[in-house]
Amino acid sequence: MRNFLLPIVLACSLPTVTIAQQQDSLALRHLADEVLTHSTAYENLRTLTKQVGARLAGSPQMVKAEQWGFKALKAAGADTVYLQECLVPHWVRGAKEEARIISNRRDFIPPLNILALGNSVGSGSAGVTAPVLEVASFDDLEAKKDQVKGKIVFYNYHFNPTYVKTFHSYRDAFIYRAFGASRAAKYGALAVIVRSMSHGANNNPHTGAMAYDSAYPKIPAVAIGLQDADRLSDRVKNDPSAKVFLRTNCRMLQDTIGHNVIGELRGTKNPGQFITVGGHLDSWDVCEGAQDDGAGCVQSIEVLRALKAIGMRPTRTLRVVLFANEENGTRGAKKYAEVAKTRGEKHLLALESDGGGFTPRGFTSTMDPALKAKMISWKPLFEPYGMHDMGEEGGGTDVGQLHAAIGTPMLELYTDSQRYFDIHHAAGDVFEAVNKRELELGAFGMAGLIYMADLYF
Repeated sequence: MRNFLLPIVLACSLPTVTIAQQQDSLALRHLADEVLTHSTAYENLRTLTKQVGARLAGSPQMVKAEQWGFKALKAAGADTVYLQECLVPHWVRGAKEEARIISNRRDFIPPLNILALGNSVGSGSAGVTAPVLEVASFDDLEAKKDQVKGKIVFYNYHFNPTYVKTFHSYRDAFIYRAFGASRAAKYGALAVIVRSMSHGANNNPHTGAMAYDSAYPKIPAVAIGLQDADRLSDRVKNDPSAKVFLRTNCRMLQDTIGHNVIGELRGTKNPGQFITVGGHLDSWDVCEGAQDDGAGCVQSIEVLRALKAIGMRPTRTLRVVLFANEENGTRGAKKYAEVAKTRGEKHLLALESDGGGFTPRGFTSTMDPALKAKMISWKPLFEPYGMHDMGEEGGGTDVGQLHAAIGTPMLELYTDSQRYFDIHHAAGDVFEAVNKRELELGAFGMAGLIYMADLYF
């Protein structure tokens, strides 16, 4: 008798599933099937990375990438595609950097693997040769400030391995890349070397943007590979005669014209209201920018294609924005937000993908608590697709400009980040490092979130 009653008892104990929830679940299943079966994201990414390649703001490849984005949005079925002009910085790396340890010892010392940081000044043709002062942090720099003058300051700050979400490690460490040069120049440093923002197992240096404080001299700034960072640290500690020679050839040119590439799918009921989804079209010059952020661009285009393909057009106008110049200026996002504010546009939400095309785990967001609670209530609908982490505050760099300007709720696709900083801003960020299935699951997650928000926000 107990065996006969058990299914009835279990059924009575299960939560009630409403008709609306059943309909939403079926709609998301339909959307997932479309993306996982017919997605164009992976082939779009192949074209972007292999035919355009690196596309730093201001470069000829930036222009090619904009042309690619325009055509890709047209092919995806956008009702309207246009370019939104903005001025972007034009930093040029120049000839390959050089760095080596100079010592009175007679042992062979291989060159150091470095990359100039974005926006850095060059060293001049003679380069910089000076003793190295290693510091572990800004506090350590302050403690050693009397030793800085005439030295190359080496920020040997390690990526924190204890954070499971590795973007927390990045937020912790990037200040040394971004602000380390001026902090050291304040006390008379001639240049800075920064340990790469990574806990990878290779020796590839990772570039990235830095900024100068106008109160202090501009000095060259470079990133160094992790293995060479350890090697340099050991040498400085054990060889009093050691110096470093480094030469960089970068320079900043006048601002030039770039564009946000925007494609719209007109809303069925409220076309004057907008949902923004996007990624940034620019990349660093030393890689193909496949994960950062070609993946986000092609996922955003796929959102539009998939929704239109199966007749799930949102009631508001969907805008896919391929943002210009996220990497070293966010000029595209600032222009987009400026125009939205000037026009008095109403934006329901802004969603970004800039964490790579890795396995999606959920979304970070910053929005009204009531809206956030509503979004978190959708978690059971996304859990079958591996997306369950929806509580963390956040939002992307580009959509953050719109949030700051007009208060738009902002979200970012949260992906499994364990491999991201192995290749971030480094030579390993290539098409071959992207998994087709993971990329497509992320595109579905973004499309599904937009579908739900359009219904219930």
